[in-house]
Amino acid sequence: MNDNIFSGLEKLGFNDIKNVSLYYIDSEKEEKKHMGKDANNRLNFLYQKDITCPVCSNKFKEKAVKTSAYVMDTKDSDFFIRYRFINPYFYDVWVCPCCGYSAMKSDFLKIKSHEKNLIKEKISCKWKKREYPKEYDIAIAIERYKLALLNYYVRETVSSKKAMTCLKLAWMYRLKNDDKNETEFLNQALTGFEDAYYKECLPIYGMDRYTITYLIGELNRRIGNKEKALLWFSKVITHPGVKFKLKELARDQRDLIKSLNS
Repeated sequence: MNDNIFSGLEKLGFNDIKNVSLYYIDSEKEEKKHMGKDANNRLNFLYQKDITCPVCSNKFKEKAVKTSAYVMDTKDSDFFIRYRFINPYFYDVWVCPCCGYSAMKSDFLKIKSHEKNLIKEKISCKWKKREYPKEYDIAIAIERYKLALLNYYVRETVSSKKAMTCLKLAWMYRLKNDDKNETEFLNQALTGFEDAYYKECLPIYGMDRYTITYLIGELNRRIGNKEKALLWFSKVITHPGVKFKLKELARDQRDLIKSLNS
């Protein structure tokens, strides 16, 4: 695994994380869309949510995006949504300021007793408290996603959680036009989703088996594994139970590969 995958967390106390295998598998400037909205107006899309940390019981507040602010502009072929007014992905990770426990908000309260102990032993003892500004930018979002990824890694949690975090990190780097880091995290996401496809109960993160099948194909396509991508797309296209819209998406990406090869 790339030693730099957790880069940027050194100032938070984690400067000795090297040569890690993220998945425990056997074979060992932001694209801004202001739409006339300045920073003060964007703050109006946020509110404070009361959270209790399941690891240390600390009560704190997290920034959350109001439902009315979720206005989609466009959607990429790997499901990355570009929003019109404010980027909800920037606020998708919750971080306990007391102990450093971090996770995507959908997972934050879902932690087992033995995982809490691992967080206390490997995260909390090194944690350096970080004060965040009123509004998050892409650099802060990347830092928080990496902190969540580190927590998932320390917890030795299922591959899908790490894969989704890596996918969202890839999206953040896409906004920065940082192709190298985007590809690195797309690769990590692909490894995790493939493992989850075979080992975990579906659906995961709202995706059924065929949505994940398509996503695995699309991630393969994006990193240049064209033949593998075609195999995964064909599973979607040929299965009779797949929704028409998803089949069309798979056909479009299959045809894109073939057109570039011709």
